[in-house]
Amino acid sequence: MAFSERFLDELISRSDIVDVVGGYVQLTKKSGSNLFGLCPFHSEKTPSFSVSQDKQIYHCFGCGKGGSSINFIMEMENLSFPEAVAFLAKKYGMEVPDDSPDEYKGKRTRMLQLNKDAARFFYDNLKKPVGGSAVEYIAKRGISKELVVRFGLGAAPDSWNSLYDAMKSRGYSAEEMLDAGLIKKGRNGGFYDTFRNRLVFPVIDVRGSVIGFSGRILGDGEPKYLNSPDTVVFKKSKNLFGLNLAKKSKMGMIILVEGNIDVVSLHQAGIDCAVASLGTSLTPDQARLISRYTDNAVICYDSDNAGVKAAQRAIDILEKTGLTVKVLQVPGAKDPDEFIREKGPDAFKLLLERSENHIEYRIMAIRKKFDLDINEDRLAFLNEATELLSTLPNAIEREIYGSRVAELSGVTPEAVAAEVKKAYRKRVKAEKTKFERNSVRPNVTAQPMDKSLRYENVGSAAAEEGVIRLLLLDPSLISKTRELSRSDFTSDYLGRAFEEIGKRLSAGGSVSIPVLSESLSAEEIGSLTGIVQKPEAMGNYEQAMGDYINKIKTEKLKKDLNAAALRYRETKGYGDKYGK
Repeated sequence: MAFSERFLDELISRSDIVDVVGGYVQLTKKSGSNLFGLCPFHSEKTPSFSVSQDKQIYHCFGCGKGGSSINFIMEMENLSFPEAVAFLAKKYGMEVPDDSPDEYKGKRTRMLQLNKDAARFFYDNLKKPVGGSAVEYIAKRGISKELVVRFGLGAAPDSWNSLYDAMKSRGYSAEEMLDAGLIKKGRNGGFYDTFRNRLVFPVIDVRGSVIGFSGRILGDGEPKYLNSPDTVVFKKSKNLFGLNLAKKSKMGMIILVEGNIDVVSLHQAGIDCAVASLGTSLTPDQARLISRYTDNAVICYDSDNAGVKAAQRAIDILEKTGLTVKVLQVPGAKDPDEFIREKGPDAFKLLLERSENHIEYRIMAIRKKFDLDINEDRLAFLNEATELLSTLPNAIEREIYGSRVAELSGVTPEAVAAEVKKAYRKRVKAEKTKFERNSVRPNVTAQPMDKSLRYENVGSAAAEEGVIRLLLLDPSLISKTRELSRSDFTSDYLGRAFEEIGKRLSAGGSVSIPVLSESLSAEEIGSLTGIVQKPEAMGNYEQAMGDYINKIKTEKLKKDLNAAALRYRETKGYGDKYGK
């Protein structure tokens, strides 16, 4: 046990689940003693995220995430178990004991320090001859010294191993630099710098830690932008360049642009709410990250075809988080940076004020694909536009934008409304049919939501769940499970949970979702939380435990007999007869 039971129990008692979750999710009372809110881990419009103050756990009935306050912080802040414990300990005024696991002061902490030192190395290069190309590029783009400091910009020299040598002299090993993505291994066994001859943008998370880097080439070569690979401290899909600064903005929105330079240019123009994804299309995780800091998102992507397609995808992702989404188009320029340099900050701010609702933007994007003077094109436009409108959940929006489509195509609003209504009903019916079909399939409903935890034997797994649930409800029942071992479990993670519970109880410790979080994955803890939430017949827990164990033993016996019969048939040469 890495952390002492006493310390964890004290931390859990202080870090009330409602207080912890309430710092990120707006909770309201819905039924019973539980509180509900919109899940921060997946997109939803109807709250399915439940928080139980009595049990000190959270569980989402939509995506299956669940656990304790420690698990919640692990997920929200992208921290390891020891780091989440340290995070909560600091928040609630507790000292992490000296015998805490080495991991707390281990790989992640060491990598963050390495990144910080690398960022300082890149920044210092701007004051040296090796940073001349980067300084020229900064001047060419009109980036002020203030913005260079604010973003921590730096220069990667046109050299194979300058960073490697510098970090080596600071005591970092080649393995640590490889893990951080700062160097690569050559064919001859040597090492070379990942970032060479580039303007370097440190990627800083919302807590102020340097977690990775993005580099823009300063001469000819590909790729134009190079980003750090995913590491233990950096996940491209879960971070946004510039969010550490944009989260402090008073503008009441976050503007999503495509490039790092666009972010810097907008901040320099006084528009301090710009962010960019890091070499990937916008992801649901990034959208949820944005929703933590604002209710309003503005998409301002490049005006080329790739930018239009990226904007369409981003609209869907952002809207599912409950954000109000607008789209800003920059006429006469390929991106925000070019527009601002040619026409000035005030012109961009005027564009921002006139940014259009995403529905209008999507209708006009469809409109551009067709010649509405041609009947066939007009019909195709109406089919695609009404299909779009049928996805809108709000009837008033469907009516308003239906009139706009009618105006563009020269047909009556009533005709468009009828087609939208037909398409909407068809969509609702299809979703209802899919839900009902899955609801009556026991092999589907009995499975964990996370596909990596699928059960091979649903009947045995249901009983295995019952054993775990009863042990968490009444740990004294461990004495009734002497004839049961991990090998009897058909579910690997339930078997490991059973073994871990046994170890802790035999050592005189306690068992709960929070303490099990130290040895099980986030997906496993989420599933385990769902299991605990399932109803268990009150009264004779001992009899229920016996019934569950008998079921597990029976299923194991069936499996053993089937295996023996198969071996017998193969020995006798009956394979072909039995379809083998």
